[in-house]
Parts: sequence; structure tokens; C-alpha cells
Amino acid sequence: MKLKNVLIVVKDIGRSRKFYHDLFGLETVLDNDGNMILTEGLVLQEEKYWKEFLKRDIIPENNSSELYFEETDIEGFIDRLEEYYPEVKYVNRLMTHSWGQKVIRFYDPDGNLIEVGTQV
Repeated sequence: MKLKNVLIVVKDIGRSRKFYHDLFGLETVLDNDGNMILTEGLVLQEEKYWKEFLKRDIIPENNSSELYFEETDIEGFIDRLEEYYPEVKYVNRLMTHSWGQKVIRFYDPDGNLIEVGTQV
């Protein structure tokens, strides 16, 4: 058995597709009416379908999981983030851990936590 995908809930699938393309270069693999698979195995699902399926509220910024990306040019990534999405909500701006890794954490437009770090 292997893990195939990670699914996140989004309010506006078009806006989210653009966000993940602009910042991470993810491309659409399959667009299935409110359920979209992107490269690297990220799946976007519109909130209305997820709520219908679960019959529960969606809690943005719940801080119970994060998407982790690695970037060799983290300063260039931050420039791109600030140019394309100046309204982004940060958890922490660029910091360096004691082991030397540089990281930044922020929320996507739907409150999904993202960490971008340099390779360890």
C-alpha cells in the first residue's frame, strides 16, 4: 500500500489552483467538478462538497496539519510570495532553526498551513 494523495478543502477551487501554480508550479492533472488533482499529489476539493460528505463544519487555520515544501532559493520564493500574494497571513516570517534550516510558515487563502524550508 502507498499514500497516493493529500486532500485539502478550499472555498474557491480556481483561486486555489492559481495560488498553488503561482507559488509552487503545481499543474492540474485532473479537474473533476469540485475535485482537482494537482501534480505532486495535492488534491483540492471544494468546501461545499466536503461539508456535504462529512456533515460537519470546516475549521480553517486549525493548525493540525501542514503542507511542507522545500525550496533552494527561499529568498526568491519569499519575493514571489510577497509580489503575488501580499495579503498572505504569516505564522512566522523567515527564520533559521538551530540546525541551520531556513523556514517560513503561512496560510493559503483557505487557512491551510504551509511551511517552506530549505533542504536540511
